[in-house]
Amino acid sequence: MNTDPILEQIADYTLSSSSKSRAAYETAALCLADSLGCAILSLLYPQCTQLLGPVVPGTIVPNGCRIPGRSDILDPVTGAFTLGTMIRWLDFNDTWLAAEWGHPSDNIGGLFSLADFLSRQGKAVNIGDLLTAIIYAYEIQGGLAMQNSYNRIGLDHVALVNIATAAASTKLLGGDKNQVISAISNALIDTSSLRVYRHGSSTGSRKSWAAGDATSRGVKHALMAMQGEMGYPNCLTAPKWGLYDALFDSKPFTLEMPLGSYVIENILFKISYPAEFHAQTAIEAAIQLHPQVKNRLDSIIKIEILTQEPAIRIIDKRGPLSNPADRDHCLQYMVAIGLLFGELNADHYSDKVARDSRIDTLREKMHITENPAFTADYYDPNKRSIANCLTIHFEDAALDPVEIHYPLGHKNRRDESIPKLFDKLANNLTTRFTQEKTKEILALFQNQDALESTPLWQLSDLFRQG
Repeated sequence: MNTDPILEQIADYTLSSSSKSRAAYETAALCLADSLGCAILSLLYPQCTQLLGPVVPGTIVPNGCRIPGRSDILDPVTGAFTLGTMIRWLDFNDTWLAAEWGHPSDNIGGLFSLADFLSRQGKAVNIGDLLTAIIYAYEIQGGLAMQNSYNRIGLDHVALVNIATAAASTKLLGGDKNQVISAISNALIDTSSLRVYRHGSSTGSRKSWAAGDATSRGVKHALMAMQGEMGYPNCLTAPKWGLYDALFDSKPFTLEMPLGSYVIENILFKISYPAEFHAQTAIEAAIQLHPQVKNRLDSIIKIEILTQEPAIRIIDKRGPLSNPADRDHCLQYMVAIGLLFGELNADHYSDKVARDSRIDTLREKMHITENPAFTADYYDPNKRSIANCLTIHFEDAALDPVEIHYPLGHKNRRDESIPKLFDKLANNLTTRFTQEKTKEILALFQNQDALESTPLWQLSDLFRQG
């Protein structure tokens, strides 16, 4: 049986020993730091913490993986779900936007948990090994996302997390090519969950734990592959029953460019706002406009928002918003918060804040239109902009439009972003740890050479609670 070409490419890339750029490793360290900070912040929210930990309360796995900020000792599959859910919960982790979008940092829940587990089984795993796995997972997920979309057929993009985690986890486990193909083919056969929980009146909290579920399945497929579980080399191209014929109208997946380190080097960090990324520049524009509108809210007759096509498709929402997950995927709600308060944080999605009648009053005045140039620049691999333009119209005049093409956290604003990313990390860590421990963690992440050579279990223990 011939192996499907995409499986061959992913497997060969996963097992390649070609060195990645220094920028790739430095950015991977930032991704790891940011993701762990997001995980710590999530522990403030009971709706998240009620989902975490062992399936059977009180279970402790001998030499199991540890969970940052918690006292759990878990098997790596449960650990992957727990940490993956924490990282993703507040929609504050890094992002990749292409034909398919998603959050490559979703893989870190699985990779960190597996690497920690291995390090406690006597295997010499350092943080540099984890960073290598992160680079590979980001590239696989992001590379597949550039020209191939699950979202467009109603399935969720977390399918790509499952695939990427499966490949990079098998690499961490020392698997061979057949084992990588087994893991990723089984991940592909899983397909994905429906996207219903991300859209319209059905939007709900599953969108905050779906990635934890996906990365945990990737770890499980890797562990099963290492135990000899068979793979399905033609899972994509098999007539009628393969993925292409069954779900993609017989259209094969393609890769826009050879797999390397493009994705990690161009990743988008969410520095300022826990919000869907297509809205980031709109929120920034709204906050810039806040001083000019805060005392004239009743005089606003129209708020004009020019945006990219994906923002209209994903986060243009009218009508009632029933929960925080609904609100952080509503462009109008997030812009209204920025105009009203001059800031946006996770608490602004709460029921208490949402009862402020001024929010819906402003939402009703918003008119959202696609700017085709914004859409073209969004898909241009040399630009990857995420542009929005806000214009506030009053009864007697209009303010000058505020147009922002690249959000804070974009590669084009990387130098500006890095200090603020560490500020974000410090703020997140101090919600759980002492100032002394926070400074120790920051110092480690700001010394790249020391970080890469540090045993993984030492970083895990540094994040230990209890």
